[in-house]
Amino acid sequence: MTFSDIFKSSFLENVTSVTVFDMVIALALAFCVGLFIYFVYKKTYQGVMCSSNFGITLVALTLITTLVILAVTSNVVLSLGMVGALSIVRFRTAIKEPLDIAFLFWSIAAGIVLAAGMIPLAVFGSILIGIVLLVFVNRKQVSSPYIVVISCDDHEAESKAKDFLAANVEKYVVKSKTAKKGLIELNMEIRLKNDNTDFINGLSDMSGVNSAVLVSYNGDYMG
Repeated sequence: MTFSDIFKSSFLENVTSVTVFDMVIALALAFCVGLFIYFVYKKTYQGVMCSSNFGITLVALTLITTLVILAVTSNVVLSLGMVGALSIVRFRTAIKEPLDIAFLFWSIAAGIVLAAGMIPLAVFGSILIGIVLLVFVNRKQVSSPYIVVISCDDHEAESKAKDFLAANVEKYVVKSKTAKKGLIELNMEIRLKNDNTDFINGLSDMSGVNSAVLVSYNGDYMG
């Protein structure tokens, strides 16, 4: 039997469509799982402002994926049409956080598994993934890194600033140094002994130090 003979036969007539009950169960579970993914996203977000639009996208993506897979599994012709239609879709939205990619794939995978009828795998798998993300992403670091930007007049002021930092922080590493005539700028990564940042005030008041800036640093946006 060739591929064309399949469409000439009664093969398509024997394809059973998805029942209303199955659709309701699959979409309801997809909505619940999507809300759970949104909840984990909010709890693990480490930026300044959590994007509600991205969270809603996660819920919608779970529902849309479930809807598409339900249609694909119920009709051969429709599945071939969707493969052709989705193959030309291109997304140009930039993903700023690497962790956002994991949430997008999580939503898509949950929708596929739910539509395939593997409900226990989708539910317990999502719970396990959520627990792993909550534990590891929210794990408090032993010491938070900071970047100190110091502007000095000369080498003597630079040496005094380094000695002052050595006495007030756990450790420091010079990341970059810019030297101009009458100006030396240092970018230094430091580890604090505690949460007290008052030492930056004393550093800026030192003779020969023009300015001292303390910046929170997580390794993503500065080298």
